[in-house]
Amino acid sequence: MGHKEFLAEAVRLATESVEHGWGGPFGAVITRDDEILARGQNRVLLTGDPTAHAEVETIRKASQLLNPQTPTIPEEHQNEGTLEFVPRPEDSPDPVPERARMLQGCSIYISGAPCPMCMSAIYWSRIDNVYFSCDLDATRNIGFDDAFQYEDFQKPMDQRRIHIEQIHPELGATAYEVWQTKPDRHPY
Repeated sequence: MGHKEFLAEAVRLATESVEHGWGGPFGAVITRDDEILARGQNRVLLTGDPTAHAEVETIRKASQLLNPQTPTIPEEHQNEGTLEFVPRPEDSPDPVPERARMLQGCSIYISGAPCPMCMSAIYWSRIDNVYFSCDLDATRNIGFDDAFQYEDFQKPMDQRRIHIEQIHPELGATAYEVWQTKPDRHPY
């Protein structure tokens, strides 16, 4: 299978989501080594979960597939990291020398350009390649305005549409310190 077939499968999933009333016209597949690892589609209307976007659903499925021990970790190991470490890429600004592999080596194919939430999930999962069919303007034209979020993130926090304010940084600092001083922490 190639780019066109993977994208066609994402579009098929998107169409199915609309036809069944599960959510918007968004489908995704994650591939590795020219094979589909996981499929997902928008299920916001089905679940009532505003994060049930195709990309997030597909990332969750691929992560479960590649880390099958995670959902059934025995109680005595619940505080241990289970993800394989990989070294930081040579040109990376990352200050940590190694992190969990996540979905490195994978690509995602999406019926439409990812919204900011999904793009963040793609970054966090370390997917290597993103391929999409319809762009942000086409998505806006059918009533899904993701572009405004990208635009809003570029503004200073005090000028954004949603009120954002830092309060009591000393409280959050205690959890940060526990993380920073934990000798066996598992960077991800």
